[in-house]
Amino acid sequence: MNRTVHDAALAWAAAGRAAVVVEVVGFKGSVPRETGTRMLVAADAVIGTIGGGHLELQAIEQARSLLARHGTHEPTERDFARGSTVEREIALGPTLGQCCGGVLRLRWKPLSRDVLAAWAAPAPRFRLQLYGAGHVGRAIARLLEGIDCRVQWIDERDSEFPAAASPAHIERVCVEPVEAEVAQAPAGACFLVLTHSHDLDLRITEAILRRGDFAYLGLIGSATKRARFVHRFEQRGIAAGVLARITCPIGVAGVVGKEPEVIAVAVVAQLLALPASSTSALGSAPLTERT
Repeated sequence: MNRTVHDAALAWAAAGRAAVVVEVVGFKGSVPRETGTRMLVAADAVIGTIGGGHLELQAIEQARSLLARHGTHEPTERDFARGSTVEREIALGPTLGQCCGGVLRLRWKPLSRDVLAAWAAPAPRFRLQLYGAGHVGRAIARLLEGIDCRVQWIDERDSEFPAAASPAHIERVCVEPVEAEVAQAPAGACFLVLTHSHDLDLRITEAILRRGDFAYLGLIGSATKRARFVHRFEQRGIAAGVLARITCPIGVAGVVGKEPEVIAVAVVAQLLALPASSTSALGSAPLTERT
């Protein structure tokens, strides 16, 4: 969501559209969103959220009041300094009746070049190579559309990708041999292997294991499939410590059901639960861009 707001802010600024950036600049106690969360407010549109409820409604009203006061031109810091609130501390319980009970400090700023210059694009939660555009792959890709991540969605069959285009952070790759793409991922990347072929799953998984620098390796299948794959990899000389890092079956424990959508929810939850330290090697390295 933060990436979506950031990208929209760039587009609005380029178009000269008047807007206000509402930002969480600090908090105490239990609050709905963390420091650095931003919401973009225009006279006729809102992108992003600072937590919903009365808090968000009042923040939007304040932003639109500032826009209305200064007309349709792009407001400046000088505009906001003339009797307008720039920053405000809000106690969620006493002020708004929200049960979170914490205190938020919000800042309203006009969308401007200076604001954009200080607004770094958020780092993705994870970088993922998703192998397979079958039912489960498509269900996972749909869930990832609204999450701050970077994905290369890879399949040798172009016809398996859905007709509707994916958002910019999900790159579709149709290529052969598929397993060669493993080398393109940065250190600390995540991998999900769920193709239409066990032999192809085997080749991709072996390429990932031989790298060894992955944050997560999920292989679709049962415990029996895992045991068979591990036996083959042992025969090929892959160390036991690396093999122990294969996640198969995939998905958080306790989620019952084999429908693609159910599996997708369990798998995306598993990716989101990865400790930050496991993907820290990523830095700002992108998945390889294609031209």
